[in-house]
Amino acid sequence: MISRNRNPERMEADSTKPHQTIRVGAVSYLNSRPLVESLDTYQPEIALSLDVPSRLADQLAIGDLDVALIPSVEAFVDSDYKTVSDACVATHGPVLSVKLYFRVPPGKVKTLALDEGSRTSAALAQIMLAERYGVHPDRIQLPLNQTTSDTAADAVLLIGDRAMFPPQETFHSVWDLGEEWVKWTGLPFVFAMWTTRSGLALNGVERILQQARDLGLERINEIAIDGANTLGLPQEMTQQYLTKNLYFKMGEAERAGLRLFRRLAAENNLIPRPNTIRTRRHAATDSLARA
Repeated sequence: MISRNRNPERMEADSTKPHQTIRVGAVSYLNSRPLVESLDTYQPEIALSLDVPSRLADQLAIGDLDVALIPSVEAFVDSDYKTVSDACVATHGPVLSVKLYFRVPPGKVKTLALDEGSRTSAALAQIMLAERYGVHPDRIQLPLNQTTSDTAADAVLLIGDRAMFPPQETFHSVWDLGEEWVKWTGLPFVFAMWTTRSGLALNGVERILQQARDLGLERINEIAIDGANTLGLPQEMTQQYLTKNLYFKMGEAERAGLRLFRRLAAENNLIPRPNTIRTRRHAATDSLARA
C-alpha cells in the first residue's frame, strides 16, 4: 500500500507553476514500492495508477499515461520515448522475482510459456536460450492467473511477486534470470525504467521521481515489513529482496547493460533494429495511408 503521509520538506514542488495532473503508471509488484513511496502526495499533482509491466507499456503507447515504469525492452521500440530519471528497477546478481523453470534441459526446450505480465523478462529468456543454446522455442502466453502447473510447456517464465513463491512441482533446473545475465555478461540488468513521450511538459516530475526513490530507500525497512505481511512471505526474504537483490539507481554500468541487451534483442529479432525504429504514432499513420 502506498504511503499517503505528506512530507513537504522531503519533496518540494515549484509552487509558481500551475497545477497540472500528470498521469503516472507504476508496477504493482513489490519491486517498485521503493520508487513510488508517497509519490502521489506531492506537486505537481500526480494521478498514480498501478498495473503489471506489459499493460503499463500499452497504456503509455496509446497515450493513457504520461510517464510509466515500463519494461526496459519497450523503451527501445519507439523513437518517441525518452528516459525520465535515473530511478529504475535493476539487479547486480540474483533478482529472486524473475524465474525460468525447465522441465527439460535448456538445450532441448521446444515450447516456452511466458508470463503475460512480462516483456523485458520474456525477451531476456529468449535471448539467453538463443545465444547460449541455439534454441528458439515456440512461445505460449501464460495468463496472470495461472502458474507452472497450468501449462505443459518445456520451460515456464514467471515474474513479479508470484515468482517469489516456490512452485508445487519439481523441475529439471531453475534459472534466476538476473543471476544468469550477470554471470554471462558481467553487467547489471535493468528490468524497468521511468519513460515518457518526447514533447510532454512534465513540470518537475523528473526530479520528484528521483526524490520519491530516495524517500523509498529511506523507508525500505517499513516497505519490507508491509510487503511481507501483504504477500505472506518471511520478512527476512522481503528485506533481502529490496536491499540485496534489487538496485534502484541507473549508473554507467546499468547503461552498458542496457546497450548490450538492446543489441542482443535486435539481433534476435525481438525488437526492430535501431535504424528502422519509428514512433508508434507514425506507424499507425502509415498503416492508415496504405489502407
